[in-house]
Amino acid sequence: MTVRVFLVDDEELLTESMEIILTVKGQMEVVGIAKDGKEALEKLAKVTADIAFVDLNMKGMGGLELIPKLKEKYPDMKILVLTTFYDNYYITEAISGGADGYLLKDSSGDTIIKAVHQLLAGQSILAGKVLEALSRMMTAAQAGAKEGPAAQAQNLPKDLTPRELEVCGLLAKGYGNGEIAKELFLAEGTVKNYMMSIYDKFDIHDRTALVLFLKEIIE
Repeated sequence: MTVRVFLVDDEELLTESMEIILTVKGQMEVVGIAKDGKEALEKLAKVTADIAFVDLNMKGMGGLELIPKLKEKYPDMKILVLTTFYDNYYITEAISGGADGYLLKDSSGDTIIKAVHQLLAGQSILAGKVLEALSRMMTAAQAGAKEGPAAQAQNLPKDLTPRELEVCGLLAKGYGNGEIAKELFLAEGTVKNYMMSIYDKFDIHDRTALVLFLKEIIE
């Protein structure tokens, strides 16, 4: 089955080159292109996409405003941020808004194509520089900085992804898988995949034990 991609970026040269990479090298189908969030919402009402590439800084409605709207309207569609920005604000806002992956525009074509397939398989994808920024944020949070509710824990595994941190925060509040899926605009099957990964990373394979542990370490 051909992967259907929708591109949201106001840089025409980039969308043209990305379309070539995805269709020729990645054997995917670009079903639409929009220059801002408003146009994207209008066009996506008429086509079906498996994944949307979203830039963050655009004239008109930018990516940070668009991402939660897309997740609400199309919860099964994956969202891959493709941008030049990787400071704390953009990363946290994009991921908390529902982005499934975050790559920089200097990523190679092979990296982007691989990321698409990994996202559709239920994995989270973050560029190396983004991971470094998140690591710094988590370190600051563990030292007492207020970077976010799920990041204030002192004893979380260091390889937890941002989305897994969000799931952990909701688990500590007693949310079930269905409630987590609704809260994060995810399919329930995707939440189950995150749960399996979280069990492995904590080396705790009982839900009740995990919830009790999370309640102790997450403020």
